[in-house]
Amino acid sequence: MSDPRIVSLLPSATEIVAALGFADRLVGRSHECDYPRAVGRLPVCTAARLDAGLTSAGIDRQVKERLRDALSIYAVDDARLRRLAPTHIVTQTQCEVCAVALAQVEQAVAGVTGLETRLVSLEAAALDGIWADIRTTAAALDAADRGEALVAALRRRMAAVTDVTAGVVATPTVACIEWIDPLMAAGNWLPELVAMAGGVNLFGTAGAHSPWLDWEALAAADPDIVIVMPCGFDIARTRAEMPALTGSAVWSRLRAARAGRVYLTDGSRYFNRPGPRIADSLEILAEILHPDLLTFGHYGTGWQPL
Repeated sequence: MSDPRIVSLLPSATEIVAALGFADRLVGRSHECDYPRAVGRLPVCTAARLDAGLTSAGIDRQVKERLRDALSIYAVDDARLRRLAPTHIVTQTQCEVCAVALAQVEQAVAGVTGLETRLVSLEAAALDGIWADIRTTAAALDAADRGEALVAALRRRMAAVTDVTAGVVATPTVACIEWIDPLMAAGNWLPELVAMAGGVNLFGTAGAHSPWLDWEALAAADPDIVIVMPCGFDIARTRAEMPALTGSAVWSRLRAARAGRVYLTDGSRYFNRPGPRIADSLEILAEILHPDLLTFGHYGTGWQPL
C-alpha cells in the first residue's frame, strides 16, 4: 500500500511503525504514545478511565475493580477514528491493562461505516514474539523487507551484549520488580533479557504473564540485585513510590538492600514496551549487572541507583 494512514493504539506499536520508516504515515495515536517525540503532535484516539495519579496500590485497586466488572480501563474515541479514516489500526491482544482491548477497537471500527480498515493485532509475550510483531506490522504495510532488516539490526545490537556476558563466570541473582504495591515480578521477555545480560532471573517465566510476588518468597530468594521497573512509571515516579518497598520489615533483610545494589529504571520507556527499544533494555540490564564490562550511556536516563 503506497499511502497508508496508520493509527497506533499502543506505545510499542508506534515505535515499531516509526522504526520501520512509517512515522510520517501515522495519523493518530493512543494517549500513552510518546516516542518518537514527533508523535506528540498527533490526534489522541484513546483515554484512560483510571486515575494515574494514585499510588501503586490505588491504581491496582482501580484496575482490578474495572476488570472484575468487565469494564475496560481505556476508552476509544470512535468519532475521531471516523474523521481520521485510517487504513490500518495497530493494537494488541497481549494485555488489557497495557492498552485498548482488541474487541473495543473492532467495535469502534464496526461503527465507522464505509471505512475499510485493517486491524493489526500484536501479541508479544516473549522475545521471539517481539520479532514476530515487527514482522507482522511490516507485512501489513507491504514492507516485509524493512521488517527483516529491523529485526536483524536489533539482534546484532543484542548479540554485541551477549558476546561479552556469555563469558561471565560470576552471574548475580536478580529480582525484577514490575509493580510495587502489591509486589509483582517481571515475566514475559524479562527473564530472557536478564539471562542475556549475564544474570540469573529469580522470579517470572519467559513467555508467561508477570506473577504476583510474596514478600517472604523475595526474602527467601535473597537476590544479589533488585531492579525496579514498574509498568508505566518513569524513574521519578518509581522513586516516589519506593517507600512502599523500603518501608517493609523484609526490605532491610535483603542482601541487595544492604549492599546498595537496588536500581530504579524507566519501565515505561524501556522494559514494559515490546518494541525496538528492547535492545536498549538489554543494554541497561548489562550496565547494571556488569558495569565493569559494559557501558552504553544509559546511566541517569535509563537507570539510576536507589
